[in-house]
Amino acid sequence: MALNETEKFGVNLSASLTAKLGNTISVDTPAHKTTSARYGVYRLKAYGYSQYTHANCVKGSKKNATVYTPHRIGWAIWES
Repeated sequence: MALNETEKFGVNLSASLTAKLGNTISVDTPAHKTTSARYGVYRLKAYGYSQYTHANCVKGSKKNATVYTPHRIGWAIWES
């Protein structure tokens, strides 16, 4: 391969979660407090970078990347 040729690469990621309607939750709320709740799909945020290596083993520049991925389905509850 000649040094002036360009290499191509691609990365595909996929994940899915489905939240359904009609879910219920029951919690004990202390006196003088309010409990709030939200049901849904919660995700993780990950950071990284991509970098390529030329045919002559010299590394190219790094490019930052942020990826969000589904993590769990469920309730988030909090008191105020």
